[in-house]
Parts: sequence; C-alpha cells; structure tokens
Amino acid sequence: MSTTASRTRPAVSPELRRWRNAIFVIFALSGVLLASFAARLPAARDALGIDPGQVGLLIVCISLGAILGLVVAPPVAHLLGARAGMAWALVIGSIGLALAGLGATLWGNIAVTVVGLILLGLGNGAVDVMMNVSGATVERRIGRTLMPFMHACFSIGTVLGALAGAGAAAADVPTWLHLGVVSVVLIVVAVIAVRFVPVAPGEVAGQAAPAEASASLPSLSAGARFRRSVVERIVVWRDLTLVLIGVVMLGMAFAEGSANDWIALASVDDHGTTKAQGALVLDVFLVAMTLGRIAGGPLVDRLGRVWAIRITASLGVVGLLLFILGGDPAVFVTGAVLWGLGASLGFPLGMSAAADDERNATTRVAAVAMIGYLAFLGGPPFIGFLADHVGILHALFVVLALVVAAFFCAPALKHRSYVQTEATAHGR
Repeated sequence: MSTTASRTRPAVSPELRRWRNAIFVIFALSGVLLASFAARLPAARDALGIDPGQVGLLIVCISLGAILGLVVAPPVAHLLGARAGMAWALVIGSIGLALAGLGATLWGNIAVTVVGLILLGLGNGAVDVMMNVSGATVERRIGRTLMPFMHACFSIGTVLGALAGAGAAAADVPTWLHLGVVSVVLIVVAVIAVRFVPVAPGEVAGQAAPAEASASLPSLSAGARFRRSVVERIVVWRDLTLVLIGVVMLGMAFAEGSANDWIALASVDDHGTTKAQGALVLDVFLVAMTLGRIAGGPLVDRLGRVWAIRITASLGVVGLLLFILGGDPAVFVTGAVLWGLGASLGFPLGMSAAADDERNATTRVAAVAMIGYLAFLGGPPFIGFLADHVGILHALFVVLALVVAAFFCAPALKHRSYVQTEATAHGR
C-alpha cells in the first residue's frame, strides 16, 4: 500500500524543496532565539542584582511580547506577505535579544532589558504563526507530513542555542557580546532563508494560489485588509472544529510546558534524585519529545493525524501515571520518556490541522497558537499554585486530565478539504 502511495505521489520540485528547507531553518532560528537568552539568564540576573521573583517577571515580559506577536501576526502577514513578514519578525526578535543583553549586562538598566525581552517575545510569537502557516502550506504542496519535523527543528535550535550559551559562559564571553553576535547571525541567516519562501504560495511550480492569498490582493487597501483580518479573528471561533483543535493544543502544550518547568523539580523533591539527576530527567523528556517529532511524520502519513494523536496521547497518559506514581527510578524515568513521546505531536499537528482551511489559515493558526501559548506559559504557574497545596506530583494529575481530553478531541484533527466543502455548500 505504501509503495502504491509513493508511486502516485508527485515528484517534489526544486522550488518546493528549497521552500521546505527554508522553513526548517526558520524553525531552528526561532529555537536559537529563545534559548540564547535563557542560557545567559543567570548572568543577566547577577548583573541586574535581582531576586528570583523579579527574574520571573522578566520571563513574563517575553510571554507578554509573544502574545502580542500572536495578535499582530495575521495583519502583518496580510500586509507584508509570508516572506517579508517572517523576515520582519525575526529581525525584531533579534534586535530584542541584543537589546536585552546590552540592557542587562553592559548598562545594568532593567527598563532597557524589559523592552528588549518584549521585542524578543513579539518577534518570536509573530514568526511562530507565520512559519507554521507557511510550513503547513508547503506540507500540503509536497504531500507528506512535515510539521512534526519542523517542530523538531525548533527543538534542535533550542539545543544549539543553549550549547552556544553554555560555551560562551564557560569561555567568559560577555553576555552582551555573545547575544549581539547571535543576533547578527540570526538576522543574516533569516534574510537568506526567507528568499526561498514564495511571496504567495501560488507562485511555486505554477500552482494556483489559495483563497487566502488571492483574497489579500493589492486591490484591497492596507486599511481594508487590516479590518478584514480583525473581523476574521473574531468570527473564526464559530467553527466548533477549531475549538476542539484548541482543546488538543491546550492539553499537549500544557503537558510540554509543565514538564519543562516542573519535571526536574519533581524528580528532586518527590523522587529524591540529586539536582544533576533531576536535570538529566528533563533531558530525557526533551530528547524523547524531539525524537517523537522526528519520527512523527511517517507515523502520521501511515495512520493519519487522528490515530497519531490517540497513540501519542495514550503514551502520555501512561507516562504521566508512571512518573506520578512510580517510586523506582527506572519507573519514573520511563514515565518521562513516554511523557515526552506523548507531548511530541499535539502542537505541530494542531497547527497543521488549523491551517487546512487555506482561505484564512493565518487567522486560524494564530487562534489555536494563542491557546497553545497560554497553556504553555500559564500552565506551569498554575501547577505551582496547586503544588503549594497538594504537592507537585499530585498537581500533575491536572496535566493527565487535559491529555485525556486531547485524546477524545483527536477526531477534530482529521484532514478536511475546506475548499471542496465550500463548493458543495454553494451547489446545494
């Protein structure tokens, strides 16, 4: 059966291949952007002389910027197009990274640092929407599931950014210099990469542009396009399918964000590991999630999105139970592996499903991305609030419940041809 499918699948044109590779690079750049400041956060904290609570407020600035980026991404994409929009977002984020480094460690100015971090978050949030929309589009053109590997590229970017930060810290490279150099590299690579992203998907290999691209033709004024994007962001939530996709995103982003912030601490406080061992448990989770995304494309092509989510969500449920209830290291570390695999595909496949309707893909992706970001950013503090009352491990049962909800909402991710549905509706 797979042989027949490969025979009927059209050959990938050089233009599509370059577009796909450019999106891989842009995902990796987004990961480097976020991880670079995180890797030098201890140095920024010491230079500013702030306490852990104030460090938390700095991180909130990135989150606020990211949410703002999600809001402005659809109108920016309408006004500038995918190519210029992604370049704009990465340049803004890179300037913010450099500014945060200068503000924190060269000038010792917390106000400048805050502005830099907001810009960093804004650029990264905006590029997140646009690269997912462009990635989903090239995925459809090629006819293979690519979104999980794109998100794996983001994870690889975070690893590269963290390693570069650790190396710079070990070599006593000033933080402002390190982040400034990273910013320049990010801008240069971004400008080169986006050259291979089409302004409108229809210009690739003679294909017809999707409805969204044709709807934003230059015949509409900039103001009219902006007003249209605002209306779309409101009415898009009438689609129950999109709401259910949002539930899947909520559960899986909550699972990923909670693990990032709490799995090491839970290992130390509740499972009795050392701090170094707790960090290794987090590494195990991250490696498992990255491998799940690398292997996820072929799995989705064979079984479809719905079963891929059901299988990974089931693994996540088992993994969470083993981590919460397992006292033996072999048990809770195995739980971390399954937890990582379980959280691996929900976010990328949710983005891909939201972009199925090409008529307003940017707006739909921004909508579900907002849910994912709020879960990713708001989930860990909520777990912390519960942990104060019931302990970290018991608080993780909330994550378990949301992953179960994602399992039952998985049918919403079934591939749909919205253009065909619209044509059928007109024919009735």
